[in-house]
Amino acid sequence: MSPPVAPAGWSRWLVPPAALAVHLSIGQAYAWSVFKPPLESSLGLSGTESALPFQLAIVMLGLSAAFGGTLVERNGPRWAMTVSLVCFSSGFLISALGAATQQYWLIVLGYGFVGGIGLGIGYISPVSTLIKWFPDRPGMATGIAIMGFGGGALIASPWSTQMLASFGTDSSGIALAFLVHGLSYAVFMSLGVLLVRVPRGERPVEGAPSVLQGPQVSAGSAIRTPQFWLLWVVLCMNVTAGIGILEKAAPMIQDFFKDSSTPVSVSASAGFVALLSAANMAGRIGWSSTSDLIGRKNIYRVYLGTGAVMYALIALFGDSSKPLFVLCAMVILSFYGGGFATVPAYLKDLFGTYQVGAIHGRLLTAWSLAGVLGPLIVNWIADHQKNAGKSGSALYELSFIIMIGLLVVGFAANELIRPVDARHHIPTPKEETVDVERQQPESA
Repeated sequence: MSPPVAPAGWSRWLVPPAALAVHLSIGQAYAWSVFKPPLESSLGLSGTESALPFQLAIVMLGLSAAFGGTLVERNGPRWAMTVSLVCFSSGFLISALGAATQQYWLIVLGYGFVGGIGLGIGYISPVSTLIKWFPDRPGMATGIAIMGFGGGALIASPWSTQMLASFGTDSSGIALAFLVHGLSYAVFMSLGVLLVRVPRGERPVEGAPSVLQGPQVSAGSAIRTPQFWLLWVVLCMNVTAGIGILEKAAPMIQDFFKDSSTPVSVSASAGFVALLSAANMAGRIGWSSTSDLIGRKNIYRVYLGTGAVMYALIALFGDSSKPLFVLCAMVILSFYGGGFATVPAYLKDLFGTYQVGAIHGRLLTAWSLAGVLGPLIVNWIADHQKNAGKSGSALYELSFIIMIGLLVVGFAANELIRPVDARHHIPTPKEETVDVERQQPESA
């Protein structure tokens, strides 16, 4: 399958909306916490068990991105978006069947495994193409697309809450909500499939730098450099710290203020999830655009260092002030989103654009580990603290201390990143070579 090449006069600004159509859809993953309480009550699950579909989805996201990165480079973004549409929508339909029959393993299989493959392929589908369309502003370009993944829950959270209120929170109501999600996202994602195009040459915009400017490193060589693995640690630590809050967001804010004079309602907790989604989305475009000005290393210093301070404030004072809790959580999630949106541009700076999609896919295995670690740390500790008779903010204090330590590790790894040694560079390919590479398998 040949990538769809843009005709003469095609506007590069049509590509970000195509990316957004896919990313806003698969970004529903961040609204999973809305389904946790209904699933726990209707199927008799623990917090750790109800997190399993989300955890598996993130694991499959990273694995499918790693294995699919080279295929995306070869077959192009339209192929990738189509695969994502089929897998993501099918995952919801399988989950609907699982909820209707009260077979939880089908929800895990559908949402976690099949849907997770759709997440991974869909996530990386536009990144390489956007970097090639916007060589002058790579941070902004990837931020525009990837902000959709962060903002997906801004739509999905209240939408899912309303559907559950209308359909019911029993297994049949959950099944109907899953069914509507699957069909609706299939239609919306098809817009991205129809709009996306790849640029005709190495300089899509007059006056902009060539996409082949700077060092160029193949995917196979990149994974043998310390820079790749240091950045892997940076991403893993940043994601773990953010996703731990995100997956547990709705029940967490209820627990924190359960014994206060004004406890948090179910609808208010859904609103909190939506606020986190907005911060996640805003951070992806805002912080990644800032990285074009101050540099990738400096922006990760902000993400990791300030993030640790925010966690400390929540651990010490979060249960005494709702505004403080919400503000600190929103800052953490803005850094979480910013980290995702900035990392493709960081990769481009270190390894060039030659096989940046394939390299990005391999790097997202860090997300797979983080997707397990973050929810596992928060849910496992919260379950054990509850069994020990604790409640409220005491359920999460140890988790937050661990998150601070992880962010410090990520900060140290970022400080160790240096430019890639010239021995890993390849000769700059000609424009014709790039066109061939898009249509033929890569050696990596």
